[in-house]
Amino acid sequence: MQKQKLTPPKPKKLGKIRISKSKVTDLQKEMRQYYDANSFLSWSAKKKKYVILGSYEPKDGLVQCPSCKLGKLMVIRSKKTRKRFMGCSNYYNGCKASSPMLQKAMVHATKSACKECFWPMILYRYSRKQKWIKQCANYICPSRKPKD
Repeated sequence: MQKQKLTPPKPKKLGKIRISKSKVTDLQKEMRQYYDANSFLSWSAKKKKYVILGSYEPKDGLVQCPSCKLGKLMVIRSKKTRKRFMGCSNYYNGCKASSPMLQKAMVHATKSACKECFWPMILYRYSRKQKWIKQCANYICPSRKPKD
């Protein structure tokens, strides 16, 4: 008997995927249908459609950010220095709105906005004997300047 030479099977060539303009526009239309200004999408293989997963608006947000209009201003404590400041929840998407807060005072942030700069108003006091004082959280707000 003659020995036959065994050759491995040749791998099949896979076709290249071509994305046409019509497919891209169809996909964009489908995504816009489910898109919300503050939410992000994910493709659900089970449901076979795009699903809105969540939003960038935090639960403890105070008022809408006056600079980016997408995030909300909230009280944040720095992990490094443990100091409090007011900042936008949309920071990682490019909004740099922030303002330092009083460190040694007792502070309560309110959901009411300042009439001049639209930042949240805060209540603060340094001791229990002192009355609560209301002022804007933005340190460059014209309403915080002393009146002559």
